[in-house]
Amino acid sequence: MVPEYGTEQEKFWAGTFGDEYIGRNQGKEVAAANLAFFSRILERTQSVRSAIEFGANIGLNLEALRALIPNIELSAIEINQKAVEELGKLGGIKIYPQSILDFQPDSPRDLVLIKGVLIHIDPTRLGQVYDLLYRTSNRYICIAEYYNPSPVEVPYRGNREKLFKRDFAGEMLDRFPILRLVDYAFAYHRDVNFPQDDLTWFLLEKTAN
Repeated sequence: MVPEYGTEQEKFWAGTFGDEYIGRNQGKEVAAANLAFFSRILERTQSVRSAIEFGANIGLNLEALRALIPNIELSAIEINQKAVEELGKLGGIKIYPQSILDFQPDSPRDLVLIKGVLIHIDPTRLGQVYDLLYRTSNRYICIAEYYNPSPVEVPYRGNREKLFKRDFAGEMLDRFPILRLVDYAFAYHRDVNFPQDDLTWFLLEKTAN
């Protein structure tokens, strides 16, 4: 039975385009860049023993977290079935094979990660996702996305209304006053050693529960 989705963006990533994305985004160079990327983020954290990724794809980010924190408890939310199958091969990851918009937090994690996913969410549903990120986090939230000071839509591989840039972290900070900004940085696609896709990452922390 094919799941029914409420937004065009969910249908897009659950389908053929999401399948093709898997083949474009893997390899040893990606793994090395992710290790460098997450080592910088994790050095600003303390006592991270569990993490969940919203939109994990085939688990490359989670593999980097596991390499850096070997005993970490990992979970993943992923809408694309082929990606879910690849995630399952990694072992030791609790997988939620569903849309982020259908996810219901069942236990808090020390670190909640979303990387290159908020940009593909229907802007009218971002508030729901922000609430889910917040509710799922026991302490830290890491947002790594394309940044723009004001909301803007960008054509994405010939498709319209599939990529949106804005100040996601700023909106989270405004929405939840007990969050504080721990650190942030830009990761450039021309980095000679560890390139990323022009992402700006933000590490947020709950100052009270």
